Amino acid sequence: MGHPTPPAWYVISLRPQGGHDALRRAARRHGAGLLALSPWRIQPCDDAATRQALEKALACPVVVVTSPAAVSAAQALASLQVQRGSTWLAVGAGTAAALRRAGVPASSPRRMDSEGLLAMPALQDIRGIDIGFITAPDGRNLLVPTLQARGAQVHRAEVYRREPLALPPRALDTLASLDRPACLLLSSAGALEQVLPQLPPAAAARFLTASVVAASARLVGVARAAGFSEVVQADGPRPAQLMKSASTVMAPRIR
Repeated sequence: MGHPTPPAWYVISLRPQGGHDALRRAARRHGAGLLALSPWRIQPCDDAATRQALEKALACPVVVVTSPAAVSAAQALASLQVQRGSTWLAVGAGTAAALRRAGVPASSPRRMDSEGLLAMPALQDIRGIDIGFITAPDGRNLLVPTLQARGAQVHRAEVYRREPLALPPRALDTLASLDRPACLLLSSAGALEQVLPQLPPAAAARFLTASVVAASARLVGVARAAGFSEVVQADGPRPAQLMKSASTVMAPRIR
């Protein structure tokens, strides 16, 4: 029985531990393998202070949710009941879909990032409005200061935290010795900041030769500042969007 043929190319995922499956499936459809470098794991919060903060956030006339992980963590703490006349907003389509599965009608911007959310009509005339903000510590740093500058009262509920992880030696060895074309799928600046200092010299050198598909214009700048030379922007952060751009970028290099 022969060995399986290795993929013609690889994508590198920096998503949280246990969060690579959708990207792995999308990569497989394009003939790519996936190298997982998880810099953290998602740890839901379950304490009285978090429950109280979430209760206040859910009572607001406008509720902003920043990620599918925030939806899941909030659901574990409370029933996500929609108040009469309230508006629920999600940073991206994946978060909006998670909210709808929880029974909450939610809108998301076509441009699935902080800037896109801030451009939505519901967040323009908000002086004196209470806005619930369901997220993680340090999540979406641009949003809260901007909402406050527009006069909103932001009630933040940090329903999960990111616990840093050491990168597995086996994954680092695989990265250092990778002899196939590789593309980094970048959807989090914080994840990249966690990964870079952990890379030994050989792995770091190989990592920085990868092409980058970034989920937003802001992340394009982050990747270039980190030292990547080939960076393109995808249409959004969803696996299919990232892989569509990655396959286009990598097509000339795949044997």
